[in-house]
Amino acid sequence: MSSASSPVLEGIFAIHKPPVISSAQVLRDVEDQFNPSKLFAPLLAAERERLQSEWDNQSRKNTKWKKSRGAPDRTRRVKLGHGGTLDPLATGVLITGVGKGTKHLGRFLDCTKEYECTLLFGCATDGYDSTGKVVARAPYSHLTRETVEAALDKFRGPIMQRPSIFSAIRVKGKKMYEYAREGKDIPELPERPVEVINLEMLEWIEPGTHEWRYPKEEVTAEEKDFANKAMPGAQNEKAEPEGLKRKRIEEELDNDIVTKDDAAAKKAKTDAEAEMSGALPAAGDAAPSKAQAEDATSSKTEAEDPTADANTASEAATTTEEAAPSIVPAQKEDGANAPAVRLRMTVSSGFYVRSLCHDLGVAVGSMGIMTSLLRTRQGDFALGQNVLEYDDLAKGEEVWGPKVKGMLEEWMAKEE
Repeated sequence: MSSASSPVLEGIFAIHKPPVISSAQVLRDVEDQFNPSKLFAPLLAAERERLQSEWDNQSRKNTKWKKSRGAPDRTRRVKLGHGGTLDPLATGVLITGVGKGTKHLGRFLDCTKEYECTLLFGCATDGYDSTGKVVARAPYSHLTRETVEAALDKFRGPIMQRPSIFSAIRVKGKKMYEYAREGKDIPELPERPVEVINLEMLEWIEPGTHEWRYPKEEVTAEEKDFANKAMPGAQNEKAEPEGLKRKRIEEELDNDIVTKDDAAAKKAKTDAEAEMSGALPAAGDAAPSKAQAEDATSSKTEAEDPTADANTASEAATTTEEAAPSIVPAQKEDGANAPAVRLRMTVSSGFYVRSLCHDLGVAVGSMGIMTSLLRTRQGDFALGQNVLEYDDLAKGEEVWGPKVKGMLEEWMAKEE
């Protein structure tokens, strides 16, 4: 039996999940520390006593009754659970239940949450974030801070939100893209009512000043065709306002390569338009380079007009009129020259931050992917206030013990 000097501790606390690892792995790491600890020895002792009493009662009622094979393990492992998972990409508050506290985790699925995220424009992926595969690309040179801030109004208050069509959600036992593979009608994912209580831009990140990049891997042709049919904005030739697209094409063609071969010039124009449409070029396609004329005026920087980057001239000067222009393989934009934004939001339960990033990208005539996500608050637990740092686990019970003890005691006091 537990003594007054070593009370049974159980309830709810929060830990700061690091990037890369899953929420389930965080719980396994927590359990590895809790199981042999002095802090939770009384909890395990109480569980052994409870189970032994249960077994004795069952044995008296039914002489043929046998305890389950897995039952003894419950006396050696601290019971844990989490109240709302975070993807491996994400970091921040992970609510954790201990013992009887796991029964109260449901209330944290319905509470408000605060997030900070980074959105990179110009690209869409199957998972709406930078860990997915590229589905399509879109223009972004027309974007400004003012353009994006104005579009945020569409996402404040009660809204309807739809998760990614490439998500793990199944309809009648099938993943969404399997319907397209079988030639069947694509069912529409139902929209979900959510609320955005607060949404603000923390930072406008200029092109060429950030570390974010598009994924290198792309979806298959089959999946891309499916996305063009079902994903909002995937048919990205419609994503950019026509006036902006026409103006940008004219500016690009003004700087196009000049040759004596009209057919070659026409091909250069066609290739440029295909690249600017946002379509993924076929494997092996190459775009012609532009010769630098000695009397050329200074051109736009890559940050100002990155869509022309794939057709940029080699810097070798042409010495005669007859010299052929150098041909280099087309380079797909990697996102370095695309703008990004950092957002902060307070949202209701069931809200998909990645879906907001995708939908906002489409709303401004481009596309967007989530490149980072930080949950700063969930319910009453907030980073920097009452959340255990993950790194404290490796420092031993003398470091994490007092912190966890304090959080659980506070929880138990509120529940009395």
